[in-house]
Amino acid sequence: MILGSRNAEEIIMSTNHYDYLIVGSGLFGAVFAYEMKEKGKKCLVIEKRGHIGGNIYTEDVRGIHVHQYGAHIFHTANRDVWNYVNQFAVFNHYINSPVAVYEDKLYNLPFNMNTFYQLWGVKKPEEAKAVIAAQIADLDIGEPANLEEQALKLVGRDVYEKLIKGYTEKQWGRSCQELPAFIIRRLPLRFTYDNNYFNDPYQGIPNGGYTQMIEKMLAGTKVLTGISYKDFTASGGAVFDKILYTGMIDEFFDFSLGHLEYRSLRFATEVIPETDNLQGNAVVNYTERDIPYTRIIEHRHFDIASALKPGTGTVITKEYPADWKAGEEPYYPINDERNGALFVKYQELAKSRKDVIFGGRLGQYQYFNMDQVIEAALKTAKEQI
Repeated sequence: MILGSRNAEEIIMSTNHYDYLIVGSGLFGAVFAYEMKEKGKKCLVIEKRGHIGGNIYTEDVRGIHVHQYGAHIFHTANRDVWNYVNQFAVFNHYINSPVAVYEDKLYNLPFNMNTFYQLWGVKKPEEAKAVIAAQIADLDIGEPANLEEQALKLVGRDVYEKLIKGYTEKQWGRSCQELPAFIIRRLPLRFTYDNNYFNDPYQGIPNGGYTQMIEKMLAGTKVLTGISYKDFTASGGAVFDKILYTGMIDEFFDFSLGHLEYRSLRFATEVIPETDNLQGNAVVNYTERDIPYTRIIEHRHFDIASALKPGTGTVITKEYPADWKAGEEPYYPINDERNGALFVKYQELAKSRKDVIFGGRLGQYQYFNMDQVIEAALKTAKEQI
């Protein structure tokens, strides 16, 4: 049952006790809620946004399932996780094969033999390896002092300057020379003609979008949307044995130790009725720094069935990296030395709240892929049970 914020008083008055208050209806909260419900626990889910699903929320626009918060492609090597999500959705066989645009030329991603042919005209793996090795040798970089030197030492000048540098600087809002080397520990180079971005054996997108998958996970659990944790608890009346909190851990403690830092995103979505196929691919990256967005997503290509429907137009989203400020939506934790040390302090503070479990990307201040979120939520639920 999904209710709006106007129903908060009704919920408090009608049911005075819950085993768990679950803050956030994203993937972590939804999996945890489902597992607790299966074990007979009474849960209430609250969500500050006006909809469920967190960042994997999809919305139907002209029959196209639009990823409102950026492209989300499910992939995993964990067969148990794959079987788990298939309880709630039928997945299509979408394969992520993005392309990159640099100075009006197209390059395949990830970096593979197609990319190397586009860069240098080489056709054999040994030829590509020789070009990359020669570029790295010419640079003569010792211990990398920053991200730029780290990347150059891994892939050479051409791949770095055309396909990494501008994109990375847009993502982080800083020069690669100002970014620490550890951000790029490795850059996979494939010496095969394989454009599949992920190595995981299980990959796809739910038919009908992610929202209906979350709805199935939350079926039978009361859900209240459009209200924050602070506002809900201030209303009083309800009693909870425990709280699962998937929001920002520093916000839970009123930023008492300081603010953790994030990078944010801005999405500009546009309906284009004149064509059913604007760019021929779901994801096209733009790697020049002077182009303000990092990529354009054409949503109909995620859905193999809708991609074949003529006459419905298309929907695109341009993705703009942005500085994060308090009150704005946090997307990517900045896991540098300063923030890492501050997060440890918040973890210590969290130990004083035995009634609160912190989970998810914001609660654990760590970037997770969707399968990792599910693994973590299942582990947390098992520990509670």
